[in-house]
Amino acid sequence: MEVIDWGLARTIGRRLSPSGPTSSPDSARSAVAELRALAQYAVDPVRERTGLDAGDAPEAVVVDRGAWIDSNINGFRVLLAPLLERMAREQPSLVTAVGSRATALEVGAVFAFLSGKVLGQYEAFTATGEGRLLLVAPNIVSAERRLDVEPRDFRLWVCLHEETHRVQFGAVPWLATHLIGEIHDYLAMSGVGAGDSLRRLRAGLAAAVAAARGVEGASLVDAVQTPEQRVIVDRITALMSLLEGHADHVMDEVGPEIVPTVATIRARFDQRRGQPGPIDSLARRMLGLDAKLRQYSEGRAFVSGAVDLVGRDGFNRVWSAPAALPTREEILDPAAWCRRVAADLLT
Repeated sequence: MEVIDWGLARTIGRRLSPSGPTSSPDSARSAVAELRALAQYAVDPVRERTGLDAGDAPEAVVVDRGAWIDSNINGFRVLLAPLLERMAREQPSLVTAVGSRATALEVGAVFAFLSGKVLGQYEAFTATGEGRLLLVAPNIVSAERRLDVEPRDFRLWVCLHEETHRVQFGAVPWLATHLIGEIHDYLAMSGVGAGDSLRRLRAGLAAAVAAARGVEGASLVDAVQTPEQRVIVDRITALMSLLEGHADHVMDEVGPEIVPTVATIRARFDQRRGQPGPIDSLARRMLGLDAKLRQYSEGRAFVSGAVDLVGRDGFNRVWSAPAALPTREEILDPAAWCRRVAADLLT
């Protein structure tokens, strides 16, 4: 028996996932076909803008919310494997039918919530080791309707962002391995003793209550971290800020050339992102997703600042080795990163 009943997690996630927007069969097929075509169209502009070459792009996989849940539960299972195997080995008493199902309920509920939010993603963590580009059609259609923007422009704008992620991992061979290593190091520091698990559970419940009351900075994620894990989290946060910020920078830099309404899309998208509803606000605080949203703006400012100071090729030194990645402090101070990594290019 496994620590998490993955089949049940998948079932719960699909059952709780919100229904997608209403569309006719012809409209849905048209959206899927256009997304595939636009994902392919985005390859050359992203390659030219980034100076990174990830080779030919396989066809993007356009999915619904249920398929997104299936794919991400599989990825989550790959990422958590070292911790769950250690728990099963060192604490076999924790592996019970009741506990396995209870954890599955939590995992399924989280992915159900997220399934209605994600527009697309590059899957770097798969059982085969081969990444793929996912576009979540119902979420893209729903977002373009809510924002009241031109559908083709919005779809291409999203594809530019996700294609940049494909290029990041495809053109930088060590990136996926490095990120997985950081996550596994984080998991290796997770205590699995009964006392430690109880302490973490209490901390998590306290954080949930604080988040529900609107306490600034309260996060279920932060509450269950050890001090040692927070050091790793700072590195992961900096890396994710870089990846998300770089993708946002590229989509906006390329946008004016091929997305006529990019300025309107960005303004409305950022306004919507910053004004979640009450349920979204609670979930974001509990899951630490507010920090995720800050990664976009902070990362975009870092990339733009670094490019302004040392140019695109100077900025691309960030992909040369793990040691060249920005620290959490440098994300907020691109000049400091430039002095460390590209001082010879500063004037």
